[in-house]
Amino acid sequence: MKEVISANEKQFKRWITAVSIAVPLLVALLFMYKIPNAEPLTFLPPIYASINGLTAVLLFAAVMAVKNGKRKIHQRLMTTCILLSALFLVMYVAYHMTSESTSYGGEGVLRYIYYFILLTHILLSIAVIPLVLITYSKGYLENYKAHRKWAKYTFPIWLYVAVTGVVVYLMISPYYQY
Repeated sequence: MKEVISANEKQFKRWITAVSIAVPLLVALLFMYKIPNAEPLTFLPPIYASINGLTAVLLFAAVMAVKNGKRKIHQRLMTTCILLSALFLVMYVAYHMTSESTSYGGEGVLRYIYYFILLTHILLSIAVIPLVLITYSKGYLENYKAHRKWAKYTFPIWLYVAVTGVVVYLMISPYYQY
């Protein structure tokens, strides 16, 4: 059994590495490309911000579920969080491929706060990809000790990314050109 798990873990590691590199590169490339003559998808930012908010709530609910011994509910909630994050990413890229970027119009200390939150949000959203995939794979392979170890780091970072996604939206939304 250990050899099968080892082979499975090696396969997961390859996929995690590939996805962790490919997703940020693909997002960066697509972010720079504008679809010619496309109708701007200006309705998407509040939707994908809401998805971030829902992800944050479900992450917290998943932790509560596992702490209360409800492993199956925890697993379903975490899978839902991953799917929501993927949906967010598709909408985010679609918006930026059809719409011009919005500049933050705030001034003074709020401007520095906004850019600090935005920068940490972006950097941690890249870092969280392998963390989520590693943590999820450990649970999937029923290596719960390793899963818990990874989750201690993954959960707060993922929660931060989800919450700051909402904060960034709320701070920049007055400056959107609809």
